[in-house]
Amino acid sequence: MKLGLRSHHCGDLRATHIGSTVVLMGWVNTRRDHGGVIFVDLRDHTGLVQVVFKLDVDHTAHAAADALRSEFVIGVQGQVAHREAGNVNPKLQTGEVEILVSRLEILNPSRPPVFSWDEEADERLRMKYRYFDLRRAEMQHNLRLRARAAHIVRNFLTERNFLEVETPVLTRGTPEGARDYLVPSRVQPGSFYALPQSPQLFKQLLMIGGCDRYYQIVKCFRDEDLRGNRQPEFTQIDMELAFTTPDEIYAIVDALLERLFRETIGVKVPVPVPRMTYAEAMQRFGSDAPDLRYELHLVDLTDLVAGSGFKVFAQAVEQGGIVKCIRVPGGARFSRKELDEMTELVAIYGAQGMAWVKRQADGWQSPIAKYFTPAQQTALEARMQLAPGDLAVFCADRAKVVHDALGNLRRDLANRLGLARPDDFRFTWVTDFPLLEFDEQSQRHHAVHHPFTSPVREDLDAYAASEPGAIRARAYDIVLNGVELGGGSIRNHRLDVQSRVFDLLGFTAEEANAQFGFLLEALGNGAPPHGGLALGFDRIIMFLVGTASIRDVIAFPKTQRAADLMVGAPAPVDDLQLRELGIRLRRP
Repeated sequence: MKLGLRSHHCGDLRATHIGSTVVLMGWVNTRRDHGGVIFVDLRDHTGLVQVVFKLDVDHTAHAAADALRSEFVIGVQGQVAHREAGNVNPKLQTGEVEILVSRLEILNPSRPPVFSWDEEADERLRMKYRYFDLRRAEMQHNLRLRARAAHIVRNFLTERNFLEVETPVLTRGTPEGARDYLVPSRVQPGSFYALPQSPQLFKQLLMIGGCDRYYQIVKCFRDEDLRGNRQPEFTQIDMELAFTTPDEIYAIVDALLERLFRETIGVKVPVPVPRMTYAEAMQRFGSDAPDLRYELHLVDLTDLVAGSGFKVFAQAVEQGGIVKCIRVPGGARFSRKELDEMTELVAIYGAQGMAWVKRQADGWQSPIAKYFTPAQQTALEARMQLAPGDLAVFCADRAKVVHDALGNLRRDLANRLGLARPDDFRFTWVTDFPLLEFDEQSQRHHAVHHPFTSPVREDLDAYAASEPGAIRARAYDIVLNGVELGGGSIRNHRLDVQSRVFDLLGFTAEEANAQFGFLLEALGNGAPPHGGLALGFDRIIMFLVGTASIRDVIAFPKTQRAADLMVGAPAPVDDLQLRELGIRLRRP
């Protein structure tokens, strides 16, 4: 006779249930045979409980339990009893009780586990057998926290009169800074849909359509090189508001993040979140996503080293570059090997080298000390606030190279010194981004965010003809511990301004109309002022659960080569499907 429905979950049983008859179902976590008594830790998504098979309780159940092994799926019926004295397990919430089993049903046997949860398994193995990996308590916790967070977001935005609207998944490509994933059309041979990198244009069209406040927890797709916090398909909290200002958007997002962190992990986010301009972020931190958990600020020495005897510095300044350093308190203890590792790191970001000075009690220890007079050394020390026992590391080059190199070195130094505490959450808004950046390879300007971002109107009028790179955007990012959580902007709602931005980006009128004619048409039909933001939902959950990899908070993630090892995607398709789509492959 089969067991009925389960009456309780494994992790729910307490001393108050003693004497009750219960039906439990789950997986065998461990089995221990103590000669006549078999103990099984039974597990489901709520936790563990000990179930006991005794000959004097039920001979049949005890005999069947002899076959049990790890990960067998079973159901048991029995009476909740108090554990014997000395056997209480204070580490378990169910540690006071055990189930004396009177009936056992093996619902499904299992092969031996493919890897042990007690050891750090290879990530590729975890992803290949993801269904097994998901049974781990850590992964169950991550998925449940993610679901809780999504519920909080929906409630929060709905309370503030945001309307949840689903936007199309099959659409056309838009320039979002990465390659589109393309989907061929069978009914229109030779034409392709693009999977959306974001719902950007659709949410703007919703504002033009009078929706006023929109949001969506939406899946997006980008065909780009991957790392720990990127996936080819990812989820974002997307929102857009009509008749808004940056200050209103900051206030809404501040309140959302405060509620999200407080109600999920009990962390109080101080609001309002502080703000800094893009120019300040680059000047002080060398990054538009600064980590505020530690100091290690960049110090500009350009004026002090111009014309110095050290030609590397002097020539960089002559060629229009800059010289900056980072003072590392107590860093004089770093070995030559560690300094060489830092030099190799800055080279990745285009730096030709890294100079360094150790401030010892009797003066400078450095290969470059001989190029500076005592007076120059004193002036540099004063600017850097260099004290005995400190280290200073220098970079001289174009501003972009110096900021990239030292910005990433700053992060490396913080890790070496243990300054980046994972339980210390430091938010900041970064504002006033450049509208455009010049790309050396294509020899043209590109949008820093996207081409629908509104410029600061005064800058557009002043610099459009002579210095496009000086135009500021009404754009903003929200940053947490050196990671961009999201970004947005006030959009171009006037047709004439959007047309001017397209012109700055090198679009001819025909090209702009071919790609964005529908948007330009809509802007000319009563578009209200509007703006918005998208928050990386996966990245937020990554912080909430305290992991460094986005793959730990996605149920079925891809590898860094955008592959799903479990189902074997992407995969070839047969010739019949290709013929139906009118596609012929060029074989490598």
